[in-house]
Amino acid sequence: MKNPDEIIKSLEKKLESFDQRLEVKNVGRVVKNTDGVIVATGLSLAQMGELVEFSDKTLGTVLNLDEDSVSIIALEKSDHIEEGDEIKKTGKLLSINVSEDILGRVVNPLGETKDGKVKIKKGKDMPLEKIAAGVVEREPVNTPLKTGIKPIDAMIPIGRGQRELIIGDRGTGKTAVAIDAIINQKGTHKKGQKPVYCVYVAIGQKQSTIAQVVEKLKETGAIDYTTIVVASASDAASLLYLAPYAGVAIAEYFMEKGNDVLVVYDDLTKHAWAYRQISLVLRRPAGREAYPGDIFYLHSRLLERAVKMNKQNGNGSITALPIIETQANDLSAYIPTNVISITDGQIFFQTDLFYSGIRPAIDPGNSVSRVGGAAQTSSMKSVASKMRLEIAQYNNLAAFAQFGSELDEETSKQLERGKRTIEILKQPQYQPLSEGLEYLSIYLATSGSLDDTPLEAILRFENQYHEFMKRKYQNIIDTLDNGQKPSEDLLKKIDKSILEFKKMFKV
Repeated sequence: MKNPDEIIKSLEKKLESFDQRLEVKNVGRVVKNTDGVIVATGLSLAQMGELVEFSDKTLGTVLNLDEDSVSIIALEKSDHIEEGDEIKKTGKLLSINVSEDILGRVVNPLGETKDGKVKIKKGKDMPLEKIAAGVVEREPVNTPLKTGIKPIDAMIPIGRGQRELIIGDRGTGKTAVAIDAIINQKGTHKKGQKPVYCVYVAIGQKQSTIAQVVEKLKETGAIDYTTIVVASASDAASLLYLAPYAGVAIAEYFMEKGNDVLVVYDDLTKHAWAYRQISLVLRRPAGREAYPGDIFYLHSRLLERAVKMNKQNGNGSITALPIIETQANDLSAYIPTNVISITDGQIFFQTDLFYSGIRPAIDPGNSVSRVGGAAQTSSMKSVASKMRLEIAQYNNLAAFAQFGSELDEETSKQLERGKRTIEILKQPQYQPLSEGLEYLSIYLATSGSLDDTPLEAILRFENQYHEFMKRKYQNIIDTLDNGQKPSEDLLKKIDKSILEFKKMFKV
């Protein structure tokens, strides 16, 4: 009598050959092609999200499974696909080929290179759709992800593994801040530090805008540890829809190796538009603002993949910075409220602040980090703890002072200090600062060292003071960069250096 294991193995082999014969026969025909959405019959074994291939090697992915037909979105130009064309399933779920070679490259959501260089070497196929890590595999966010932007690192800190929304009207500097955060990760690639790899996903932008971002990353040397996933405005809606999933799949490749990754989705508003377009053509019922009912699930399953893994699961992390564009600062619109409720806080850019010269135009009143001090170093926490309160008090006093002509001395002092705090938080584009220099800038304002400096000279004072410290007291900057809370002795040295510099500074 045969061994039971042998019987099972022989049955498995028979089933496998039967499946293969079925696969061969599982060929369909195109019924109609409407705006890149192809309806086909005959693919009875097709799975949701599976890659299918047309007779001319054009690829598509299954997005609807109906009773007697499937709906497929084409991943390339599909005008030539006609009724009656043959179509077959590939048995593969949608994935992207990722290897170490993808760093410094520009790719589309299918992993095809778009920078004119050689093809990326075969690596690991990472699925675009994946269930996010469970609670047991995660650990709390506790390591700072330094952006190099003073108001963010001081008041709205971001931790590795966090999802922090960047939100505001068009043209208020949202992308610039995200690019600054990528540039600032260059410091993590020094010896002895855990490096942060970056993925920048451009969704529905003009090709000229994307080219400028690529150029800026090359110029600063940040391209070496960054991958750019591009689905431009001229690409098919299906590619715009897949782009952020391709971005997070690339990030997961590096995270599985125990690395920390920063992903920027620029922007999810256009992603939602692309999905709405596809859904309406697929004849899915339209809900609020004509978006399909699962638009919330679309973004939640993407952002839920941002994670801080525990030691048993590799200790890697993915930090997500999704960008959302508002209309007339309206935070209560459908997509903004959806993404606000999914993320761990938001950085709100206000148009009025931008045009009044406060750049980055971050509104501290509407911005929040739900991770907070857990994602801050001891040194930054010690200097920035009072700052948010001071700015809130200043804004209230400034509104009140407009009506009163005479103010008491204490109120006048508070107003002047608030003006200088807001002035010191201004920062030029693409010039992120190390933590040591950020600390020194904020200390200048909160310690009252700038109270006697004219408002228009403050940024010049800050700039020249940084240069002075780099020349003469680099050891102080290095100590502050470590993130330890400064000792009394160190604070005395900083005070002494400020007095020394003030004697040299010409107003």
